[in-house]
Amino acid sequence: MATIKPFYCIRPTAELAHRVAALPYDVYNRSEAKAVVAKDPLSFLNIDRAETQFPDDVDTYADCVYAKAAELLNTRIGDGTFVTDTTTNYYIYELTMDGRTQTGIVACASIDDYMNNVIKKHENTRADKEEDRIRHVDTCNAQTGPIFLAYRRNETIYSVVAKTKKNAPLYDFTSEDGITHRVFVISDPADVTAVSNAFGSIDSIYIADGHHRAASAVKVGLKRRLENPGFDGTEEFNFFLSVLFPEDELKILPYNRVVKDLNGLTADAFLARIAKEFTVEELGKDAFQPEKKGTFGMYLDGIWYRLTANDTLQQITDPVESLDVSLLQDYLLAPVLGIGDPRTDKRIDFIGGIRGLGELERRVAEDMTVAFSMYPTSIQELFAVSDAGRLMPPKSTWFEPKLRSGLFIHKLS
Repeated sequence: MATIKPFYCIRPTAELAHRVAALPYDVYNRSEAKAVVAKDPLSFLNIDRAETQFPDDVDTYADCVYAKAAELLNTRIGDGTFVTDTTTNYYIYELTMDGRTQTGIVACASIDDYMNNVIKKHENTRADKEEDRIRHVDTCNAQTGPIFLAYRRNETIYSVVAKTKKNAPLYDFTSEDGITHRVFVISDPADVTAVSNAFGSIDSIYIADGHHRAASAVKVGLKRRLENPGFDGTEEFNFFLSVLFPEDELKILPYNRVVKDLNGLTADAFLARIAKEFTVEELGKDAFQPEKKGTFGMYLDGIWYRLTANDTLQQITDPVESLDVSLLQDYLLAPVLGIGDPRTDKRIDFIGGIRGLGELERRVAEDMTVAFSMYPTSIQELFAVSDAGRLMPPKSTWFEPKLRSGLFIHKLS
């Protein structure tokens, strides 16, 4: 069963929260991050991406970069930008985007639950990306970006959340991208106990987004255990910062694909090849977003098409092989376009659904040849893959809205 505990939160003052809150560190390249931090020295991106404080010839992963992150964090704690709560609390983090609200519990999850697969994964991680956040967390002695977790709806947690949201929020602001963020504190001892016990009755929690942050946090915790052989398991380094959402409030957007060329085929030969596994319908100039599983949009030579997987493909029941991203990869991208490993092949790129179908048309006009719009993976499919102990193909899910960094900080000691 899951151990999800309240914690002593370091957080921005209510007056400064809207300036501190920042999108996750990995949604920006270096130049984009520099442009963001230039607008506001209080943006948490200054700490999350401390290379922005140095000239471009300083390596992103230099020791001085991580030292600067720790220095900036301690400066903001010292100057009152951040305050430290004096009691261990759970927090409610509510995000509203396009009229849809999702409400999560901010807490700390157990690294043992991660290692014992109570907290389940659906993606592989890369050692180089882990190493960056391992050094950031270890040097700052803090976790600054929460892991996005999902759980099956629990009525006790739902009731505590509904009750607490009747109180005045700790934070209430709308970010530049139009997303409204509200935060409440669950501080009543009875409610804290109820939430803790409710999570303790849940046997599976799922990483929705943030696999690299989770893996890095766990590895820092294991490092600290080696450095503190007398640890008893209650130390803060045994836990990692998370926001946990009920699955019925989450929305997954499609993760679309664009490919550089037709693998030496003419357009007519390409269309003939894919017709062996997909019904191909020409739609014209209007962009097509699939409305059901097993269908795909395709943009080629200024024309949109609907591709529908044949009956044999749609009868696949394996939790991974039946995913739309798998059908496209296994029966079109690999055999027809020669994209054998989408993780490493430079001929393919991935476009988050938040960017819209116009971005696919733009990329085809600029540097690609063919684009595919996807029907989004469902949260139930994500759970099924994780429960089976399997992994999804790369770039299977795109969650919106993104959790902000800097609103909640968890110190490791």
